[in-house]
Amino acid sequence: MPSELSDLVSDTTPGRGALRPARSWLHSDAPSLSLNGSWRFRLSPTASAAEDFAAEDFDDRGWDDMAVPSHWVLEGDGAYGRPIYTNVQFPFPIDPPYVPGENPTGDYRRRFELPAGWTDAERVVLRFDGVESLFRVWVNGVEAGSASGSRLAHEFDVTPMVRPGGNVVAVRAHQWSAASYVEDQDQWWLPGIFRDVTLLARPVAGIEDLWLRTGFDSGRGHIDPEVVADAAAFPLTLRIPELGIEQVWATAADVAPLDVAEVAPWSAERPRLYEATVSNAAETITQRVGFRTVEIRGDQFLVNGRRVVFHGVNRHETHPERGRVFDEEHAREDLALMKRFNVNAIRTSHYPPHPRLLDLADELGFWVVLECDLETHGFHKVDWARNPSDDPAWREAYLDRVRRTVERDKNHPSIVIWSLGNEAGTGSNLAAMSSWVHARDAGRPVHYEGDHAGEYTDVYSRMYASVPETEAIGTDGSRVPLLNCTPAQGARQRTKPFLLCEYAHAMGNGPGAFDQYEALVREHPRLHGGFVWEWRDHGILAKAPDGTLYYAYGGDFGEVVHDGNFVMDGMVLSDDTPTPSLHEFKAVVQPVTFSFEGDKVAVTNLRHSADTSDLRFRWRVEHDGTLVECGELETPVVAAGASEWVPLPPVAVAPDAETWLTVEAVLAAGTAWAPEGHVVATAQLDRSVHRPVPAVRIRPDWQADTGRLTLGVAEFADGSLVRLAGRAVSGPRLELFRAPTDNDEGASDEVDDGDAAVPGVSNADLWRRDGLHRLTSRRVGVERAGDALRTLDKVSAADSALFVMVESVWTLDGGELELRVEIEPSSGWRTVWPRVGIRLSLPDGTAPVDGAEWFGLGPLESYPDSLRAVYTGRFSSSVRDLAVDYARPQETGHRSELRELSLTSGGTEVLRVVALPDTRGRRPGFVLSRHTPQEIAGAGHPYELPASGTTHLHIDAAQHGLGSRACGPDVRPDFALRPESRTLRLRISAPR
Repeated sequence: MPSELSDLVSDTTPGRGALRPARSWLHSDAPSLSLNGSWRFRLSPTASAAEDFAAEDFDDRGWDDMAVPSHWVLEGDGAYGRPIYTNVQFPFPIDPPYVPGENPTGDYRRRFELPAGWTDAERVVLRFDGVESLFRVWVNGVEAGSASGSRLAHEFDVTPMVRPGGNVVAVRAHQWSAASYVEDQDQWWLPGIFRDVTLLARPVAGIEDLWLRTGFDSGRGHIDPEVVADAAAFPLTLRIPELGIEQVWATAADVAPLDVAEVAPWSAERPRLYEATVSNAAETITQRVGFRTVEIRGDQFLVNGRRVVFHGVNRHETHPERGRVFDEEHAREDLALMKRFNVNAIRTSHYPPHPRLLDLADELGFWVVLECDLETHGFHKVDWARNPSDDPAWREAYLDRVRRTVERDKNHPSIVIWSLGNEAGTGSNLAAMSSWVHARDAGRPVHYEGDHAGEYTDVYSRMYASVPETEAIGTDGSRVPLLNCTPAQGARQRTKPFLLCEYAHAMGNGPGAFDQYEALVREHPRLHGGFVWEWRDHGILAKAPDGTLYYAYGGDFGEVVHDGNFVMDGMVLSDDTPTPSLHEFKAVVQPVTFSFEGDKVAVTNLRHSADTSDLRFRWRVEHDGTLVECGELETPVVAAGASEWVPLPPVAVAPDAETWLTVEAVLAAGTAWAPEGHVVATAQLDRSVHRPVPAVRIRPDWQADTGRLTLGVAEFADGSLVRLAGRAVSGPRLELFRAPTDNDEGASDEVDDGDAAVPGVSNADLWRRDGLHRLTSRRVGVERAGDALRTLDKVSAADSALFVMVESVWTLDGGELELRVEIEPSSGWRTVWPRVGIRLSLPDGTAPVDGAEWFGLGPLESYPDSLRAVYTGRFSSSVRDLAVDYARPQETGHRSELRELSLTSGGTEVLRVVALPDTRGRRPGFVLSRHTPQEIAGAGHPYELPASGTTHLHIDAAQHGLGSRACGPDVRPDFALRPESRTLRLRISAPR
């Protein structure tokens, strides 16, 4: 054992002392005592503080109180240090296995009474379910041992150290250790005892470990039990009352597989569990059993003989106040929210979660890729030199991590794949991990994305592959080279099931193109879906200097190195609010689809194995967004993978309004995760009569004019609009800029050939280069023709010869005011535009514009490559609720396909706008905001936005797509906004 403290924190040995072998996290009736609660705590700036604190008689009255479980950097309002966020970077020098002497070290002490009767236990075990990163344990002044592996369970045999009556347990936790080099996951560094601490009384003749492997085939189940127990523990009895099973094992030799007739299978859709017990006179283990068989057949990943499509998310354990401290109520609601949004799979990025989460996954139903606590991403900066993954000195640490991962969680039917870890390069230690897993559990395949050549894993996995690359992977006979593969290796990888272990980086506003990936999965059976990065933002609740609460990200705690807001990349905001991207995901992956043909609709069930008997179907008809009829759609039960044609109800088509038929699949009864009537899937059919767009009136009699006039509700001075419907107004001005999204700021090399994007340079930088955020205008001319006004403006930016000509024509025709804007760019533009449209600014006056009612797509925001979650209808919202509170302010709130818009103040209409389609049938969108794009772009957090006395209305002829370039591909070419001529036609009126 190393004698020097510096040797301890830099030693790669995973554990010492009375550390026990890994085993299952079991539900046992053997006595236990939770040591959660208030501990005495002292923080030292280095790891060299005296160890006398472990003595029984040490006086800790001058110490603070610290909750266990917790992270010390989230307690005491900074008194114990601050969180650090990095994605790839190490927050210490890259000098493995050494860490700095400035190593915050937390000392914990707690007194406890050994319960009466525990002196009869065969062993007393002290279990820690999670401590970051290296910790040492003493009981009554005697050192029990040390361990590393922050998200792994460790048990110490403290039998010779405890005594009847009062006892003292002491723990020293070091923030940094050699283990930190292999725990460089994309998350906050949060030291401390953050999971449960439990004292266990292991009974004489107890059951040390249990594994009830299961299988399922054609209605029959199979149980292959493994029991670890001394001979004195026998006889043991396995009971599954629902199945009539009572199997007695007189000796260890009697423990043998058994077949079970007529069982219901477990799946993520119908997670059927049977309660089993294994017991003797000393102990009863309760285990919920799910029958399922996992296999790979050719390039197909199958459960119970059917192909699985993963509509999954990467899930970190994170909470804005508790960090990674587990809260079962919050976790249950977290998983229920996933189910409500059609998420069927979880990758536990990038470590095993609290074990109770997996109980919930078994119960609610998820396909789980269970990942080992391993990532060495920071070595990427030094071209993987000295990477532990290929260093024999780290072999035992790697094997210990995967053993503790598999052994703890092996009983869960929800786990269908083991993953070795994430972004740790490649090397012999990873291959050794895979070999151990294959030997230990032949019933689940092994995943690791970094094994690009497929040397030691069973599935082919990639992260952030573009749509064309994903298509090439899935296409039989494709010879497109695969990343880091020789042709032979690529051919081998194409014989395996393919997973996108990370895709569609959900950072800020975005991502786009969910539907394109899903279309490929449905077309190419080798593609088995994937896992969105990621489920939720990791914001930490903090307080601004003025007292405003906000969600902090990297850099907000004064970190020396950090990765900014890259930790805010979830489909759920830090406050549990689903983002529009989660709604988009739900719509794209919905398990039931509808295809309309004539007066029929094909209802297709895309589920893995469940039929539609749990659903009912309903319809409604709306005229210009107003409900006129609704009812139930009589639909037969549709088997998994099947389709049924269903007659549609007669639809009353309006001659002078748009007619829309909407059909929905909803839950017929409440479930553990959603109430009756919850919408599972939806689709719309446009039954409108085509109505021609009124032609533009051509005027030949334009004359130069001063531009001071009134046209209906509009008043002009010098050709510029100054009042509208009695309200002060400025504009309309050309707007080409949007506050860059996180994807706009992304600078990845993932761009399509022929696209306007530049590899390695963000679109936002190109927009700033071209001055789109600081356009100026020069009035070229003002003309009038009776009841019409025309202005011509040349819009450009300082230090640029590029420009846009904007012709605005105001016409009063039959008392109706129309604005037509013709936008014509000069030649020479070399990049995409973020938007093209106009902005009207409406100062508050006595009645600020604070709401909107519209007919168009809604109710959520939408963009060209993210339109599946919205539908045509009539909606209303406050200005505030039109926007999404992304952690870093950015473009938000765009509503597409606008027909009519009413601006309101205090619920009263103050202005009405009707949008006409252009000659190609394209309709504009709108954004209503209290801040300009320039103001939004200048703020790093919502509280930094300036006070506003104006509401800004944007009417966009078009917006650029969202893409996933914050980490992944750019906007696909079909959704990129290239500089081009555009027309806007608006009819504006006062309240009716």
